[in-house]
Amino acid sequence: MTDNPKAEPLPMAAVWQDFCARLTEAGEVLLRQSAPTNPLDQAEGVRYLSRLTRTALNMLVDSSDPDFPRLFMLTDDKLKIGADNPDNIYEQAVISPTRDYRLYGHCNTVPYLSFGTKANRYAIDGTMASTGEIELGDLQIGPDGSFEIIVSQRPHPGNWLPMAADSSLLIVRQTFDDKKVQTPAKVKIERISAGPPAPAVLTPAAIERQLQGAAAWVRGTANTFANWSEWFKAQPNRIYDGDQAVFQRAGGDPKIWYGHAYYELAEGEAWVLEVMPPKCRMWNFQLDNWWMESLDHVHQKVWVNGHQAKYEADGSILIVCADEDPGYGNWIDLAGHRSGTALWRWIEAEDHPVPQCRVVRTDKIES
Repeated sequence: MTDNPKAEPLPMAAVWQDFCARLTEAGEVLLRQSAPTNPLDQAEGVRYLSRLTRTALNMLVDSSDPDFPRLFMLTDDKLKIGADNPDNIYEQAVISPTRDYRLYGHCNTVPYLSFGTKANRYAIDGTMASTGEIELGDLQIGPDGSFEIIVSQRPHPGNWLPMAADSSLLIVRQTFDDKKVQTPAKVKIERISAGPPAPAVLTPAAIERQLQGAAAWVRGTANTFANWSEWFKAQPNRIYDGDQAVFQRAGGDPKIWYGHAYYELAEGEAWVLEVMPPKCRMWNFQLDNWWMESLDHVHQKVWVNGHQAKYEADGSILIVCADEDPGYGNWIDLAGHRSGTALWRWIEAEDHPVPQCRVVRTDKIES
């Protein structure tokens, strides 16, 4: 293995073998003492590692050149990481703080559109701290809905997204009330500072470095969110009493309050959450598995947001997480899981009330 950057590159067959060995080490997350051992969760864990590998290769091999930035989907309806939001479209691009970039496009009808630069250290210490943020409400937008943002370390007039000396990733978040009727923003990125006219020819040293980075990212990401699940499990069936700064340092949007949780239910039990929503821009709640992947929100009702929700007569929200729809409140399908993680988001809220949680027998739920 060649962790020393001055070491001679390995022969190419050895580079591939080294990459596979490093990926094997990522599988240790499946053997943690706290990790679930049932067939469903273990199968989802193996699939999760395969998904992380797929997105790591996209990010750190095919989309890794900051001179030719490429917006790519880090998560979608199959690639899922860190309690990914079912109401979101996530795009990312690898960037360099020594370059300047232009983001441009049209907002269309998406209600929440944010851009952030991050110091991506998932492979090192599990963090992705914000180094700059700008959001739809901050933008100067043309009459036709067009926009342009300069991304740079040096301040720039107009729409400017700052970078820091350690910025390495740009994140575009689009959040919807209803993806079926609202039109996503169209966003493009280009380098505008001096640089090469074409990507460099691939070298053995470059692909070795890229594959090592991808394997380290898979292992670091898997362990980061397994650590989180262990934290949440210490306070089961309630919203985790944690420091929001931890979630922000992992890449969270600074305008969002994150109420993570771990639930564990016996057969015939339901998890009930109740809260009076504050004045806020948006909110949602979702169920995730142990690996902090959102459940199948394409085919099953595993999340709800403020636009979709049914409200009680007093304006409060009642959510019932159960195997079957009880016929009232907002039913969230457990989708075959007896345990897992969950997340409540308040977006740009005046206050951050913590939903009250309780476990009940499904044959004794009262509306």
